[in-house]
Amino acid sequence: MRKFLVVLDDTRECLNAMRYAAMRASHTGGGVLILSVIPPEEYQHWIGVGEIMREEARDRIEAHFEVFAKWMRDRQGVDPELLVREGDPCSEILDVISEHPEVGVLVLGAGTDKSGPGPLVTQMTKQAGTLPCPLTVVPGEMSKEKLEQIT
Repeated sequence: MRKFLVVLDDTRECLNAMRYAAMRASHTGGGVLILSVIPPEEYQHWIGVGEIMREEARDRIEAHFEVFAKWMRDRQGVDPELLVREGDPCSEILDVISEHPEVGVLVLGAGTDKSGPGPLVTQMTKQAGTLPCPLTVVPGEMSKEKLEQIT
């Protein structure tokens, strides 16, 4: 089954990327693989403190994931999978794509502020020509109605 890989983070545009991935998966009989990456620099403290912070980050990610997963199951009939990694987001995305040959499309949400679409979209579009799958960038301000029309 082809899967849409989407990144779960704390950005506003993440919501539209999640919606798009779920709707496309639902309409095409695919699945959704959700990746959340914990930056390693967050845990360069004492060992005990770093472990506690890492656990708290994972708990936040899992709670955030459950909100999206419930919506995907209830509204789109899609049961997403969650992967949590630590490292550089771009490197982790590329690793996940290479480790999961069922990933057919990478879906990212574009930010809407004046500084550009966001660091992840900027970095991944620079590599778009060498990615092993298509990259879909979903505008952060696209309405739910428009997303429904295009999926």
